[in-house]
Amino acid sequence: MTEKHLVGITETVLRDAHQSLLATRMPFEDMKDILPVLDQAGYASLECWGGATFDACIRFLNEDPWERLRNIKALAPNTPLQMLLRGQNLLGYRHYADDVVDKFVEKAAANGIDIFRIFDALNDMRNTKQSVAAVKKAGKEAQVAIAFTTSPVHTDEYYVGLAKEIEAMGADSLCIKDMAGILTPERGYSLVKAIKEVVTIPLIVHTHATSGVSQMTLLKVVEAGADRIDTAISPLSEGTSQPATESLVIALEELGYETTIDHTKLDLIADHFRKMRDKYLAEGLINPKMLTADPRALIYQVPGGMLSNLSSQLKQAGLAEKYDEVLAEVPRVRQDLGYPPLVTPLSQMVGTQATMNIATGERYKMVSNEVRSYLVGKYGKSPVAIDETFRRGIMGDEKVIDYRPADDLEAEFEKLTLEIGDLAKSEEDVLIYALFPEVGKNFLMKRNQPEESVVKVTAYI
Repeated sequence: MTEKHLVGITETVLRDAHQSLLATRMPFEDMKDILPVLDQAGYASLECWGGATFDACIRFLNEDPWERLRNIKALAPNTPLQMLLRGQNLLGYRHYADDVVDKFVEKAAANGIDIFRIFDALNDMRNTKQSVAAVKKAGKEAQVAIAFTTSPVHTDEYYVGLAKEIEAMGADSLCIKDMAGILTPERGYSLVKAIKEVVTIPLIVHTHATSGVSQMTLLKVVEAGADRIDTAISPLSEGTSQPATESLVIALEELGYETTIDHTKLDLIADHFRKMRDKYLAEGLINPKMLTADPRALIYQVPGGMLSNLSSQLKQAGLAEKYDEVLAEVPRVRQDLGYPPLVTPLSQMVGTQATMNIATGERYKMVSNEVRSYLVGKYGKSPVAIDETFRRGIMGDEKVIDYRPADDLEAEFEKLTLEIGDLAKSEEDVLIYALFPEVGKNFLMKRNQPEESVVKVTAYI
């Protein structure tokens, strides 16, 4: 080992850890008491928003995601708050017009986000440029992520090219985002080494414990020069989550690296979330299958959040016994679609298509609208050219676009404001509706019901 350096730690328990282990069902009530301690623990950042948290708040938890963010900021004012943003998709499942992207970033920054981790599911950087520009305008950290995957074209040279493009875009930092836990120690070392030779901005590595190699991988990427790593406090770590914060910090410090972490605070944080984990297990929110490593992830390349959601959806559909068949179908669908990284929304699209193929007993007998849109370029450019015979078999002669998909979108924020009308009390409310029209409208209607107001006033008095 050569030069030792300061390693920043990003804590994921408030976002990715519980998204991966319990499908993003942690309510604010379960985190509020420990937030001041998290704020004092010495983390480089707290990942607490974005990803699926926004959707889960309005769809399942009956919480205003903007209010959650403001409350987190109030209780943890000193540590940078971080979110995951899907580029032109924001937090939804389609591309939004540039004015909506600008407004969302503006409001997220104003409500408490300091670091925006921005990525595109296809690593099509055209789909991140508007978000990066908006973050820079807001004076916040624009961290652009490379969605890591493996295929015949996803070489170190491929990723080095992306890293150069990201720094040239004006990104403040760069993240290797290994959502499936398939970044092995040797590949992680070589990749970080190669990227650090060509970029000067800080490099962060995010991985999952899904396949069982994540702790080794994080040690090797730090050895190669990574500046920050993502971890999760131990009660909600491992399995499909991130490796344990306490274990990695101890290992790094024993190896001679510096961290700014307060171990006594970690003990308090772990005690709090140990109680939460026991509650979630008792309520059936955590599937025990998600708690242990599954080396098959190295073959199927399925992210932790996708595994937990896939298991839950198959169970609800009465197809739980098809889990292994669907899992085996995922890499075949991925190859057909040009090896897209399995990250939202592509992970959902590939997973849904794999499920359809197995459930109907005939591959591509049914094809989702999202996959159809993908096949004609409406999500961006696929990493590998899609076989034309396959594409035409599903889409016929429909024209394939070769430009940034959002270039087809006209400004829409004012139109959406008029559509939602008096249900929206703020621009943040309009954005709830913009991202999730049906679910968002229902949430706003329920929130604005007079009887709800009466109950709240009575309780207050």
